[in-house]
Amino acid sequence: MKQNPPCAPASFVDVLRLRALDCGDAVAYSFLSGRSTNENTITYAELHRRARAIGAVLQDFAIAGERALLFYEPGLDYIAAFFGCLYGGLVAVPAYPPRLNRHSHRVQAIAADAQASVVLTTSAILSNSSFMRVANFPNVRWLATDTLAPELSERWNDPKATSQTIAFLQYTSGSTGTPKGVVLTHGNLLHNSELIRNCFEHTANSRVVFWTPPYHDMGLIGGILQPLYVGIPVTLMSPMAFLQHPLRWLETISRTRATTSGGPNFAYELCVQSISATERQGLDLSSWDVAFCGAEMIRTETLQRFATAFEPCGFRWQAFYPCYGLAEATLIVSGGRKAAPPVLHKPHPSTPSGPEPMYLAGANPAKSIHVGCGHTLGEQQIVVVNTESMKRCFDGETGEIWVSGLSVAQGYWGLPDETKLKFEAYLSDTAEGPFLRTGDLGFLKDGELFVTGRLKDLIIIAGRKHHPEDIEMTAQRSDPALQTGSSAAFSVEVDGEERLVLVHEMERRSRDALDLARIIAAVRRSIAEEHQIQVHEFVLVKPRSMPRTSSGKVQKHMCRAAYLSGSLAYWRNFEQQHASSSVHCGFAAV
Repeated sequence: MKQNPPCAPASFVDVLRLRALDCGDAVAYSFLSGRSTNENTITYAELHRRARAIGAVLQDFAIAGERALLFYEPGLDYIAAFFGCLYGGLVAVPAYPPRLNRHSHRVQAIAADAQASVVLTTSAILSNSSFMRVANFPNVRWLATDTLAPELSERWNDPKATSQTIAFLQYTSGSTGTPKGVVLTHGNLLHNSELIRNCFEHTANSRVVFWTPPYHDMGLIGGILQPLYVGIPVTLMSPMAFLQHPLRWLETISRTRATTSGGPNFAYELCVQSISATERQGLDLSSWDVAFCGAEMIRTETLQRFATAFEPCGFRWQAFYPCYGLAEATLIVSGGRKAAPPVLHKPHPSTPSGPEPMYLAGANPAKSIHVGCGHTLGEQQIVVVNTESMKRCFDGETGEIWVSGLSVAQGYWGLPDETKLKFEAYLSDTAEGPFLRTGDLGFLKDGELFVTGRLKDLIIIAGRKHHPEDIEMTAQRSDPALQTGSSAAFSVEVDGEERLVLVHEMERRSRDALDLARIIAAVRRSIAEEHQIQVHEFVLVKPRSMPRTSSGKVQKHMCRAAYLSGSLAYWRNFEQQHASSSVHCGFAAV
């Protein structure tokens, strides 16, 4: 029997205020810092007071609807600042705090695009001279929210937010040159929170653990807003704490008796690879009944390996909850029944596949086993569309995934043309719409959604999205011997994981005697520093040998196909010096 929503709020300001009134002394959020089990906590009442104080100060010098950048490390200060923006009537813009050589280009672009008038942060970050040199934003006011007096909360005025009020801008990850801010209203957030509550079957007895970044949709909406919406406790930890010590994630689930937790496919793979049999002996994962998996391609082999490795710890295969979502639809789009095991589908060679083989990473799709991501939720609609005819695909036929419903965002901030193209699609034969074009490929089989690839060239490695153009530009700037505008970055599957490959033309005037080791090292170092990923293989090819369109653009898919077939025109010195390499004369990262 469907439960009634816990309240009937018009905004998340109402949600937090109601929680503070009904159960103010209860702990809302716990945050693990360092490697110990010590937690910093905040109650609903404390969070309400802090949000009111921040909101009151913002109302003193900012106009409702202005944008406020949030620069915080993961933690309780970030949560208070986010709600402080909502309480002040401002539009929150979460962003990674810029560091030297990291994130600065993207943050600068976001600040300019959002036309932020306020930057919220902590006193520690504000006093960091290195940070301030990077965070050079003209005409903005800075506010350290951790130093505000509690009594300021008495000056707060209710902004009267409604379901139509913009809550925050979710900037798409990876693009430093042209970031796009997804416009999300309180109505979008409330609607998607109810979808998550229903499909995860959250109750007062649920317990949540989250480590995914709070700056993006999964961490913010799934890990911060959803627990508040339902009124259940959540234990948070930083992404770096998980990446450095994956065991901590499972230890926290075991210790807190969490029922809901998860992450991208790579998180489960990392646990299998890095947690020894001895370390597993102390885990009790029997309470974990929603192990959601999303944000990147879900691999059957990973789920099977994880289930086998942690079954002795009480983990159950039925706990896996594959799902699908994206920022432009707030978060979740599809999911299955909580108690049902993952739905697996092995395509028959004769099954219509449309453009699928071109976009799937790795092996022949006929030999793949696809993992179902559930069915449409609530009154929302999912259709799979042939991108040439713009008509609905047949059952089992691959096309672009389109979505409609109240969780679909309002568009991209300040980009009316791109908003129209992305958010206002209609079927050509029935005129049904408008739909959100997700840019993802998949098919529906008996109502179950299977995601098979990406329509565009977006690269997803270890759960993070990267635009290939950004990686190519970083490589190009690494050494003058590399030809401008003549590279292709793409991912390939290696041992069940997505890895980065970069193919680059040599500069036409380059001489034979070049220090290839220096060039390769410079490219690898630059990409690691700027994008936090390793280059699996860097391949140098002859000038003017890259496949291109008639207008001169590099054709990434054809380049990827040539790489996989070994038919690239390798630059002669590169081929000679790396002829003994086992992978197409390339340079493989160790």
